[in-house]
Amino acid sequence: MLHPISDDASAALHLKGVTIGDRHVKVAPSRTAIMHVNPSFLAQSDGEKEMCSRTVYCTNIEKSVTCAELVGFFQAYFGSVSRVRLLGDDNHVTGIAFVEFAEVLISKSRLSGCTFIRVSPSKTPIRN
Repeated sequence: MLHPISDDASAALHLKGVTIGDRHVKVAPSRTAIMHVNPSFLAQSDGEKEMCSRTVYCTNIEKSVTCAELVGFFQAYFGSVSRVRLLGDDNHVTGIAFVEFAEVLISKSRLSGCTFIRVSPSKTPIRN
């Protein structure tokens, strides 16, 4: 079932191709509905909530990037990294990563290069 696009969404779609700094904006309608996170994946205790406050979720990680490279990058810019979980499969051209810091992260940035890494606060802790 198709739903009408809101005025705000329509305005956002018109930003496709706009240049901000030296980067081109890419905007496209979502191909899927917004999915809620499975509650069993969310933090279950105060300890896990605290872990989430120190963890970021990264997407668009190129397959050639290693855990050691991620640790090196994030430690150079943001401080001590406690753990990294790098995930990917053969069905996707890029992977994802969860990066847990020793202390709460105050700022975030993107890597420069041909593929951007998206960095977002994590809703889920890294579990073994």
